[in-house]
Amino acid sequence: MATTPIPPTAPPKPSWDPRPAATPRPWLRPTIRIRLTLLYGGMFLIAGVVLLTIIYLLAADVLQGSSKLPFQIVKMDYSLTDPTCELPSQSSTTLFNEAVARCMNHQRALALDALLRRSLLALLGLAVVAFAFGYAMAGRVLSPLGRITRTARQVAGSDLARRIKLDGPDDELKELADTFDEMLERLDRAFTAQQRFVANASHELRTPLAINRTLLEVQLSDPQASPDLTQLGKTLLATNERSEQLVEGLLLLARSDNEIVDRKPVDLAEVASQALEQVRTEAQDKGVAVRGVRRSAVVQGNGVLLERIALNLIQNAVRYNIPQGGWVEVTTEVQEGAGQAVLVVANTGPVVPAYELDNIFEPFRRLRTERTGSDKGVGLGLSIARSVARAHGGRITAEPRDGGGLVMRVVLPV
Repeated sequence: MATTPIPPTAPPKPSWDPRPAATPRPWLRPTIRIRLTLLYGGMFLIAGVVLLTIIYLLAADVLQGSSKLPFQIVKMDYSLTDPTCELPSQSSTTLFNEAVARCMNHQRALALDALLRRSLLALLGLAVVAFAFGYAMAGRVLSPLGRITRTARQVAGSDLARRIKLDGPDDELKELADTFDEMLERLDRAFTAQQRFVANASHELRTPLAINRTLLEVQLSDPQASPDLTQLGKTLLATNERSEQLVEGLLLLARSDNEIVDRKPVDLAEVASQALEQVRTEAQDKGVAVRGVRRSAVVQGNGVLLERIALNLIQNAVRYNIPQGGWVEVTTEVQEGAGQAVLVVANTGPVVPAYELDNIFEPFRRLRTERTGSDKGVGLGLSIARSVARAHGGRITAEPRDGGGLVMRVVLPV
């Protein structure tokens, strides 16, 4: 009696996440302006406390030296104006003089306490003024840095034509701004040269390949061609087609590394449906079932490049599948809480070790095969998908699926 073979199970998934954890941005960041404000205010407070201590000690010393009475009481005839001073009504003049000295010491302590309270209130008020003044001065000093930051943020959006052009004295900040402008100039020239190279290479590489394809197709259409010549033509035509795919993939990879500037609303559900229509015939020929629920998920980006992501992932899911009973599941959804849209492509297939997933996004890398060991592609599909996802501010991850196959997840900001 034949037993049903048990499919191999996938290796355990790694419990660690190589991506850095997203830390929440604090509402009050320890910026340089805040630190300079605290430094200015703290130095003022320290100077104020030291000055107040010196004044207090000097005042106490002066009052201590002048607290002795410059006279002696010889006849006890007085009227109290401060009820806190208690003087003996019937006593000798010596005891009366001692009581008067105690009253003077008490008055001196009250005067020092009043001086200390009013000085502390004045110091508190001046501290508030000092912190406000320090904050304003720090903002004025750091305004060139803010200008540099704004320019760098605009440059990060692929606007390499921006320059700081900082005016003012020839200090360290102006030197930093000038150095940054020189760096932007070199980057602008480098990217311009790269764009020219891609445009020229696109023409120079496509033209001879198109000519070769045309010549081969003309030769194959000749009914008098020998079988050996026909077979050779088909082989050369397949090789030429593979070269065309390689050239197109390399050019697309070079163009998609930059951030997308011209963005339009694109529905990932529509993009995935268009990609499925292009792969449906191949999936039917291989007996791979296509399923999945595609909900509307609108993102800002380039529709052609986003369709290339879906097409590459779905083609890989169909081509690298099991011989019989395989399926591909394509789903799209919006995660409202995270503010992102997700495209997930899962498929059956051979068991994929988790430690091999780091290399599949590199150009010309496949799982346990070399670039020349397969005729299913040129080894650039996942590299292009990752570059396009990064250009849209998103990411793409791969996870081994239990029972074999992969789960590819593309996350894009809404």
